[in-house]
This record gives sequence, structure tokens and C-alpha cells, in this order.
Amino acid sequence: MREREEGPEAVADATAAAVMPSAVSSRERVARSILDHGPSSAADLAERLGVTQAAVRRHLDSLLAAGLVAAREQKVYGHRGRGRPAKVFLLTDSGRDAFYQAYDQLAADALRFLAEAAGGGEAGREALAAFARARLARDADRYREALGDGLGEGGSDRELTPTEKLAGALSTDGYAATVRRAPLGEQLCQHHCPVAHIAEQFPQFCEAETEVFSQLLGTHVQRLATIAHGDGVCTTFVPTPAVPAHTLSVTDTSSPVSSSPVSGRNPE
Repeated sequence: MREREEGPEAVADATAAAVMPSAVSSRERVARSILDHGPSSAADLAERLGVTQAAVRRHLDSLLAAGLVAAREQKVYGHRGRGRPAKVFLLTDSGRDAFYQAYDQLAADALRFLAEAAGGGEAGREALAAFARARLARDADRYREALGDGLGEGGSDRELTPTEKLAGALSTDGYAATVRRAPLGEQLCQHHCPVAHIAEQFPQFCEAETEVFSQLLGTHVQRLATIAHGDGVCTTFVPTPAVPAHTLSVTDTSSPVSSSPVSGRNPE
């Protein structure tokens, strides 16, 4: 077999392919789509996967019978039309565990290979950080577009804040993000993280995400809590433009945010 050189780009491409394998069954594709995008209707799943709703419903019936997904009525904001709301399907704890066990180990092995192939040590950590940034860069362009428009849901004419617009884009990608007011700014709360189990072992993913939020919002942001570290919600503080970024340094213990250890942790 002819040997070939594996530069950093080739290693990163191979890692990406291993982290997101394509050879999965149709039923697994349905479950994976729910995992990535959050609660979804049969119509949503059919559109995303390019199959018929009838095919999706067959797979959903199997997943329901196996206890891997559950069904609930779709929440309706604003005016509610006639008829019952459509059902949406979400993964149960058992369904999530099945994915975490199967994919997380594969992803962790691939990322360790990437770090070792880059030389290990500091070089390996930088390779992981570069991979995390590259992965998020694909989504950052879409998020940047979302920050350029968007009014309030339910017909409200209130202009959304940039943080609220970002939360909406994140929710579309399955992060179940919300925004709550806080002294001197806002808190961006992600109630779900598709890569939480990987981020536990490789903090570069959380760090890269924080960097992207800062770039998109044009201000220093501070991560207060993460699901990867055992918190119930990933919480990021976004200061108002009137607050100088240097006063919100992570190392500044006099900051109103830093001085409150429970501020923003596990908001319910």
C-alpha cells in the first residue's frame, strides 16, 4: 500500500469525517436529526432528510416503541388556528444515551488522534482549537446573517436585540437557546448542547464557541456556566454596549458578574 503524507488539513478532514459518519441507518438519521435540531415534527424531519412523511412516521413509530423518542404537542406562539397542534418528537434520556455512547467515543478517539498527529502537547491542543474554530466557522456565517434581521415572535414589532437574534439562530441548530435580562446586560442561555460530552474532555469546543459569540456580537462576552462542566445550562454574559469590555474581564473579581458565583448558573 502506497504511503501518503498526512498534513494538518488532511488529518482535520479525516477527523471531521470520523466525527460525523454518514453510513447510518434511516432510523438513526431520524433520531440524529432530532438530536441536532431539537423537538421536530414529522414534516420538519421529512424536509430535512429529503424523505416522505410516511417514511419518517414509520421510523418514529419504531423509535417510540423502543422508548428512544417521546411525542408532545407543539407549542404555538401568537394566534392559534383551528385544529389540534402538530405533534413534535424529542429524544428521551435513553435516546440521548444511545447516541452519546456510540458517537462520543468515536469522536473522542478521532480528536485524540488529531492531537497526537499534530505532535501532542501544546501543538496538539492548538490543533484541537483550530478544528473547533473551523467547525464553528461554518455556522458563524449563518448566525451573522441572522443578526441582520428579525422582529419579535408572535407578531410583535419589537426589534430583537443581537443576543436574542443569536439565540434564535442557535435554537434552530438544536441548542434550545433563550435570553434573560441581567444587570448591565443579558444572559444567553443554551439549555441543550449537542457536543456536551465531547466538550467535557476537550474544552477547546467551549472556548471556540465563546470566541465566536464575542466576534458575532462585537463585544467581550463571559462564559458563566457550561453543561460540559456539570451545570444545567450553558450561560454566557453579554454586556450592554455602555459597559467597557475591560471591566468584565474573567480575572476581575470586582466585576458585578464575577463576584456572584451563582449569577446565571442553571437558570430555570
